[in-house]
Amino acid sequence: MSEIHLLTTPNSATLWWELPAQPPALYEVWLDGRPCCTVRCTHVTLEDLVPCADHRVQVKSVGEVRFSTPQPKRRLDVTAAPYFAVGDGKTMNRAALQRALDDCGPDQVIYFPAGVYLTGGLTGHGDTEIYLEEGAVLQGSGCPEDYLPRIPSRFEGIEMECYQSLLNFGHLDHTAGPNCKRVRIHGKGTIRGGGYPLAWGTIQSERERLKEEWAAMADLVRTCENENTIPGRVRGRLINLSNCEDVRISGLTLADGASWNVHMIYSRNIVTDHCTFRSEGIWNGDGWDPDSSENCTLFGCTFYTQDDSVAIKSGKNPEGNRIGRPTRRVRVFDCRSAFGHGVCIGSEISGGIEDVAVWDCDLTNSQCGLLVKGTAKRGGGVQGLTVRRCALPRVMVCQVGYNDDGEPGPRPPVFRDFLFEELTLTGRYQDVDGDGSIKPCAPVELSGFDVPGYELQNVTLRQLKLPGDDPQNIRLQHCRAVSLEQIECT
Repeated sequence: MSEIHLLTTPNSATLWWELPAQPPALYEVWLDGRPCCTVRCTHVTLEDLVPCADHRVQVKSVGEVRFSTPQPKRRLDVTAAPYFAVGDGKTMNRAALQRALDDCGPDQVIYFPAGVYLTGGLTGHGDTEIYLEEGAVLQGSGCPEDYLPRIPSRFEGIEMECYQSLLNFGHLDHTAGPNCKRVRIHGKGTIRGGGYPLAWGTIQSERERLKEEWAAMADLVRTCENENTIPGRVRGRLINLSNCEDVRISGLTLADGASWNVHMIYSRNIVTDHCTFRSEGIWNGDGWDPDSSENCTLFGCTFYTQDDSVAIKSGKNPEGNRIGRPTRRVRVFDCRSAFGHGVCIGSEISGGIEDVAVWDCDLTNSQCGLLVKGTAKRGGGVQGLTVRRCALPRVMVCQVGYNDDGEPGPRPPVFRDFLFEELTLTGRYQDVDGDGSIKPCAPVELSGFDVPGYELQNVTLRQLKLPGDDPQNIRLQHCRAVSLEQIECT
């Protein structure tokens, strides 16, 4: 039997479980001894429950869980006294909304009715709940000054002071555990950042700040992706979770951060479900980025992202090797890429990445499908990756040349113990970074490192459906112990 994970509100319960080794065609769900529903996916939400009631849920062939729905919390309406926030999309509400966040107690919920609430960076604390009604938009401004003062953060594997994100929880400390617990951000509304204007304004401001140092940095700049890489690293995110524990983000549209949308650093027990991510036209517009974090779960989400839909990270050499905090136990399931790079691991993997499972995802409309990437000087690695029952353009494990600045780590990364099972690979990807057209690609392309002992090791490809019978459909380089079982060419 699998463990059933539970997320409750006063009127609902969301349950999810791991994909069994031999999953049934349908899961039968029983509520309080009676048949309730059947589902094909490994999660279910039971609605129209009543507060403060005891329940027992059985998922046949999976397990059973008992729970009580919680008591409703008292609303802190941001438009009412003493806050008087104005949802006209023009009035700056940063001070009013920060006061509401400061006031929020464990038995209260910050409530946004329909409207557009303009703000700069906001800082929350533990035991905070935020609810956005349908039609409510928490709108970040496009002015970098509205996200000051800067805060300790981490971007592309390097700790530094960055502009605040739109929502900020926790305080960054790689030597310690969580300092912000029990946060819930949910509803039917939208959290939208300052997008391109904020991103570009931040880059220009940082370049101006660095202008006296820029000439001395010429050699370093030449090793970067482009001239905006270094000034672009101080951009805030949409939601920043540093040293957080027990956070759930659900039901919302999350859009247009100045860079990544949801970034969790040195955190654990983070769940994001039933959200829509949008960042078309945003450079580095990742959707959901676990970074040196544990027990991170994502399901029921749709992505329209200019960069990685999911980007799993753990620091960059040599700092990431020294800090040595891995990302562990990441679960991504029942998600869809409508536009974006897909599910990517790396290239910042110096702290190590362990135990990642992806299942029941449709990434057909993505550029990379499933991608594991690193550079030879990165160190760390990826161990224990399982990808099952997914539709993808391709599966790739490879070296990349970008984001390769800085001093080298002590050794190449270690890539090992991968299982790819029951995958439909189209061999055609969407050129997200180009003209958006559909282009051909090798469905399977696996490469380790050209250093003895650092080849890609222990890989199983089982029950794959590949287009056509071209021998170039599967490309292997610097690999050891690769098993191919039940490969079907259509």
